[in-house]
Amino acid sequence: MELLDVFAVVVEQVSLNKASQLLNISQPALSRKIMKLEEELGVELFIRKGKRLELTKAGQICYDHALELRHLERKFKQTLQMYKSAGTHSSITVGASLTTLQATLPDLITHYLQVYPLTEIKLLTGKTHEIVTLVKENKVDIGIVASQINASSLHCEPLFDDHLCLVLPLGHPFIDRVNITMSDLNDLPMILFSKGTWYRILMDELFHRYTILPNVQMEIDSFEAIIRLVSTCKTATLLPKSYLREDLIQNNELILRYLVELEQTKRTTSLIYSDQATDSPESLKFIEQTISYFAKHK
Repeated sequence: MELLDVFAVVVEQVSLNKASQLLNISQPALSRKIMKLEEELGVELFIRKGKRLELTKAGQICYDHALELRHLERKFKQTLQMYKSAGTHSSITVGASLTTLQATLPDLITHYLQVYPLTEIKLLTGKTHEIVTLVKENKVDIGIVASQINASSLHCEPLFDDHLCLVLPLGHPFIDRVNITMSDLNDLPMILFSKGTWYRILMDELFHRYTILPNVQMEIDSFEAIIRLVSTCKTATLLPKSYLREDLIQNNELILRYLVELEQTKRTTSLIYSDQATDSPESLKFIEQTISYFAKHK
């Protein structure tokens, strides 16, 4: 490595004299290093023309390799520095619903691991009331739920607001309608979240309020499965706006329609944690990073 680095400097300075000054060694000592490298490699690296040096073909190959090694060494040092600055390994357990896990957590966790790459993040899924119980019993360090929780034993930090919207596949007869009302959802074939999930409870309350009886074709827990099946089965669904990223809409050929009544179905995704979490440096870091992340992405 040392000889290759010295050789690269000579190539870049195009003279032993300039290279020796830059490397702060005598010219004879530098010449000996180049000769030693040539002996070890068994090839001639330079053609000497007076005070100038020209690379041989073998010398060019050697120089390209030296540059690659220089790049790898720089990358190695940067990675090592990141490791040192990240501190020691840590672990945190996060509880969330399956839909939150699929739609909200991936970007958050990616961001967090960029800041704290030595963190092991464990995930437990469950319905909102189950996550609340896990946080209360300190079986998870942090919970992220699609609701605001009012419990004396828990801290609740609102992250972002959301509302439902009507999702239609390309070719659905409702796409060409200028106006769609809540009454149009009556007997409409739909794929919905399973009963008992927070979103389904919100939808059922909405249907009851407007006396709507949708034609529920399927009930599924998985947000991603609903997206795929809506396109395949050519049925409608109701999904939270925050989950419907532009690329997801385009890739699955979906159309979003906004109804005033659906926009009023506001819900707040929140971060919940117990007093015990505030005693943990790892939990505090995750709490601070999560609040900061969603504040920037509102």
